[in-house]
Amino acid sequence: MDVIIKKKTWTPARLMLLGALVLVVVAVVALLLTSAGPAKLNIDPERVTISAVSRGPFQEFVPVDGVVMPIKTIYLDAPEGGTVQRILVEDGAALAPGQPIIQLVNTDLQLEMVNRETAVFDLMNNLQNTRNLLQQNRIQQLNQQAEIDNQLREAKRIFDLNKTLYEQKVIARQEYQQTKNNYDYQLRRRQLSRQAVQQDSLAMRNQINQMQLSVGRMQNNLALMRHKLDDLTIKAPTAGRITSLNAEIGELKTRGQRIGQLDMLTGLKVRATLDQYYISRIFPGQKGTITVNDKPYELSVKKIFTQVTQGVQVDLEFTGAVPPDLRRGQTVPVRLALSDQTVALRVPKGGFNQKTGGNWIFKVNADGSKAYKTDIRLGRQNPDYYEVLDGLKPGDRVITSSYEGYEKMGELELRAKKE
Repeated sequence: MDVIIKKKTWTPARLMLLGALVLVVVAVVALLLTSAGPAKLNIDPERVTISAVSRGPFQEFVPVDGVVMPIKTIYLDAPEGGTVQRILVEDGAALAPGQPIIQLVNTDLQLEMVNRETAVFDLMNNLQNTRNLLQQNRIQQLNQQAEIDNQLREAKRIFDLNKTLYEQKVIARQEYQQTKNNYDYQLRRRQLSRQAVQQDSLAMRNQINQMQLSVGRMQNNLALMRHKLDDLTIKAPTAGRITSLNAEIGELKTRGQRIGQLDMLTGLKVRATLDQYYISRIFPGQKGTITVNDKPYELSVKKIFTQVTQGVQVDLEFTGAVPPDLRRGQTVPVRLALSDQTVALRVPKGGFNQKTGGNWIFKVNADGSKAYKTDIRLGRQNPDYYEVLDGLKPGDRVITSSYEGYEKMGELELRAKKE
C-alpha cells in the first residue's frame, strides 16, 4: 500500500533564495544610507555666470524711455474762419513775437464790417443833426426868455410908477390894479419860461447823452469787428519755433481749427510714461538722469499727470545744463531715482532669482571647483543689482545665471568637459 508523502513548504533551495534576497535588500539600504546627502550635479563652468558680491553705491531707480519736448508749447488755432490766402512762413521757422504766419480771407466778415461802419456814420450824422436842432430850439427859447424879461421890466416900471401915483391919489385904483395884475402876470410868465428852458435843456442833454452812448457802443462793436478782421492774419503770440503747420492755399479753415503749434525756445523737457506700479512712489522734485555722449545730465520731476491710462505720465525738466544735441521728438533713456543713493552689499542681477525667489543662491568655494546652496535674503533692487541683506559678504562669488534644470540640486561641481 502506497503512502502519500507531504511536500515540504520551506525547502533548502527556497531558504537559500530568501536569504539572498534579504542580503540584497540590506545592501541597497546600506548603500542609500551611506550615500545620503545633498544632490549633486556636474556642470561646465562656461555655461554659468559667476559674479562677485561687492559693497558699493546703490540706488533704486526705474529705467524709462522719455521723449524730448519743448518746455512750453502754444497751440495755434484759427480765431476766425476763412480761406487760406497766403502762407507767410515755413514749418520749423523761428518766429518773432507778432510775426504773421497765415493770411485768411472772409468776405462775409468784410461785408459785415462795411455795414457796421455805415451804421456808425449814419448814427453820428443823426447825432449831429439832433444837436443842431436842439441848439436852434435853445436859441429860440433864449430869445423868448429875453423878450419876457424885457416885458417884465416894462411892467415893473409902470407898476412902480402907478403905485406912487396911486398912493398920491393921482390915479384911480382901477388903473393901479391893472398895472399890478400885468406885473404879476409877467413875473409868473418869466418863472414858467425859465422852468421850460431848464426842462428842455435837461431833455436835450439826456437825448444827446443817449445818442453818444449809442455811438460809443457802435464804435466799440466796430473796433471788435476790426479786431476780428485782424484775426484773419494769424500771428505768433510770442517768440518760438512753428511746428506741425497744417495749412494749404485755398483750404477752408473753421473757427477754432488747429493750424499748428509754437514751441518755446526757452528750454526743453522730457516726458516719460511709467508703469502704474510706481504711481505711489512718484512725487514732484524727484531726481532723474539721462546720459548723452557719455555725459550725465540731471532732471527733476516737474509735473505728474493725474489721468492714468496705460501708465503714469510725468514731465521732467533739466536742473542744470541742457544737452546741446537734443532735438524735439528724440527718445532718450531716463533713470528715474526711487531712493537716495546709499552704500550697500550688492550682487549683480541675473536669472537665478526667478527660481529661488531671492531666498538662496549657489555660492562658489575658494578654488572654484564647487558651488553650494546658500540661504540668503535680498532687499531692494534696481536694473543692475540686488541689495543683499543677509547670507553673503563682500568678495564672495556666486552663480547669477539661470538655475533652470538644477534648481533642486544642493551642490554643483564645476568641471570643464573633456574633449
